[in-house]
Amino acid sequence: MAIKRRPGLVLAVFTLMGLAFPVSFGAIVQGYNRPPARKDLDIPADDPGSASPQQVHISVVGEDKMRVTWITDSPSPATVVYGTSTGVYESSATGDTSSYTYLMYTSGDIHDVVIGPLKPNTTYYYRCGSSDSDPEFSFKTPPAAFPITFAIVGDLGQTEWTSSTLEHIDKANHDMFLLPGDLSYADLIQNKWDSFGRLVQPLASKRPWMVTQGNHEIEKIPIVHSHAFTAYNARWHMPYEQSGSDSNLYYSFNVAGVHVIMLGSYTDFDPSSAQYQWLQADLGKVDRGRTPWIVVLIHAPWYNSNKAHQGESESVDMKEAMEDLLYQARVDVVYAGHVHAYERFTRVYKDQANNCGPVHITIGDGGNREGLASEYLNPQPKISVFREASFGHGQLVVVNATHARWTWHRNEDSETIASDSIWLTNLSSDPACKK
Repeated sequence: MAIKRRPGLVLAVFTLMGLAFPVSFGAIVQGYNRPPARKDLDIPADDPGSASPQQVHISVVGEDKMRVTWITDSPSPATVVYGTSTGVYESSATGDTSSYTYLMYTSGDIHDVVIGPLKPNTTYYYRCGSSDSDPEFSFKTPPAAFPITFAIVGDLGQTEWTSSTLEHIDKANHDMFLLPGDLSYADLIQNKWDSFGRLVQPLASKRPWMVTQGNHEIEKIPIVHSHAFTAYNARWHMPYEQSGSDSNLYYSFNVAGVHVIMLGSYTDFDPSSAQYQWLQADLGKVDRGRTPWIVVLIHAPWYNSNKAHQGESESVDMKEAMEDLLYQARVDVVYAGHVHAYERFTRVYKDQANNCGPVHITIGDGGNREGLASEYLNPQPKISVFREASFGHGQLVVVNATHARWTWHRNEDSETIASDSIWLTNLSSDPACKK
């Protein structure tokens, strides 16, 4: 089934290598004019053409393994050596190497290696490839139990604003990074994926990055390149297989008492779709005794009082299709991106405040070149508690089985100063919300 699109698609002409292609960028929003685009950063390779690892990032696989992904410009073994002391590698693992072609672009060798089993809350040192001269990296595994801290932000891009956001996140003491879509803003220009990988490597190589896709990852060109998400799927392999999903665009995982669900706003989501059937089954298997918290990430927000991105199918129709599933499962929090601003709603269901519904939070304020969505609908809806058009990042500290602390930080503030904060009580522990 094809996703239903609402009328009024914006058709822009995208010039690529001297050719012009029509590309859909989403629904027209009356009364909102997006700010002028800002220039991207361009992060060059340290040693172009070599077998040295670059764009290194990690992601969890199950509860005791880690996927290490990196790219080389020339052939190199898909091997990772690792251990708990610097320079001492007691273990090694091998994996797969792939590449992809997009029009006239061919990627470097993309290496994908799963290592483990690993101990929780432990620092590991590792090296990618087989050369002793290649750099050593390190990461810390997430804890096995509470507390756990997530850094959360969407719509990163690769601008000076992005750099500020990443600097704030790097200073924060977090265990895992969650990103609800729109990563590189490559928008068909594939070497921008490479630049983005190099930009985020300092953070993504030392804490697991768990991501889902946004509209800027689609990169589908009618006739010329008919497959969507080519670069995203090749470069950001998430652990969908382990959760019974048949697509890298939606999956789930458990970490330290939290069940995290990543949904795909830009793949089919109606009740007959594979994603809907998977979500229904996944929620049905959640053991709230083992993972009392359920956190969901999407790209296009279901609740939004910003003038940007009103009335889009990926928001309106996905909410209509799936909101009941999340409500019945007592999902605690839903994070979204897409709108380039911050907004927190109260617990809500069917557009009304509901103490047993999830808190919806839009955090598409990572720093992309398109700028902030600075115009809001007035009056502010009663269910919208806090909203501000600033770049920043969020932090979710799940303290124990019943309480968590959410804070949002502006980029211009110290990371110790929260511009918005709230204590959350787990719904599975609330007698009034028992099913």
